[in-house]
Amino acid sequence: MGGEVGADGLQFDAEVSRQIETVYTTTDVVEQRRAVRAALALRPGDRVLDVGFGPGLLAAEMAGEVGPNGRICGIDVSESMLAIARTHAEVPGGPGLELELGSVARIPHPAESFDVVVSTQVFEYVDDIAAALDEVRRVLRPAGRVVLLDTDWGSVVWRSSDDERMARVLTAFEDHLADPHLPRTLADVLAKTGFTPTHQQVVPILNTAYDQHTYSGGLIDIVSDFVPGHAGVTQEEARAWADDLRGLGASYFFSLNRYLFVASAL
Repeated sequence: MGGEVGADGLQFDAEVSRQIETVYTTTDVVEQRRAVRAALALRPGDRVLDVGFGPGLLAAEMAGEVGPNGRICGIDVSESMLAIARTHAEVPGGPGLELELGSVARIPHPAESFDVVVSTQVFEYVDDIAAALDEVRRVLRPAGRVVLLDTDWGSVVWRSSDDERMARVLTAFEDHLADPHLPRTLADVLAKTGFTPTHQQVVPILNTAYDQHTYSGGLIDIVSDFVPGHAGVTQEEARAWADDLRGLGASYFFSLNRYLFVASAL
């Protein structure tokens, strides 16, 4: 989850930003960032833009890879995320992170400023994907690369003692996204906006016992705080849904697929 917000979306205020930072420190998301960095294949001196940098953890890791002669810039629409990310802004052996408020709808950088643009868990919050990709292509140098990671929320498998309630909660949670199934069409839109897709892969998350320090363990609070008032879910139902999951213990099961796309600008 980055900082772009859909029309009826999750508000990345101080509380939600802190919840997301906690989730992003779990082993699940650490492994996700490792997969993203492998796909980025950064080299010393690379100039990189992180769109929707969130807590800034990926930006800080990338800074160590591009070294002192590289550049790591980031934009995010959330002031709360910006405040958190700035705590990670000084990286030994790397450039200082250049972080600012901004949106992918209008990237505050000149044309051909970057070798690489990366965005994780952001484009599913964006209403106009084609326009956003046009902006990304504008700030990329010729043959520059874009690396995108987003979730298809239809891939969620989450064990519950009440499958009907689970289905309604997940439907309600999709209201915080502009497109909860974006990966199904993303390769096509990339090709139609002047990119050549070069690599695609699944980045799965699997939790097979309840643990608050896993991705899904942290997601429970974010979901239960958001869904009341959406798709007919009440506060009491959201609380019962969360309590049920936490009570499953070793019988708990959660899986979800994220999809990683790498493409080069024409």
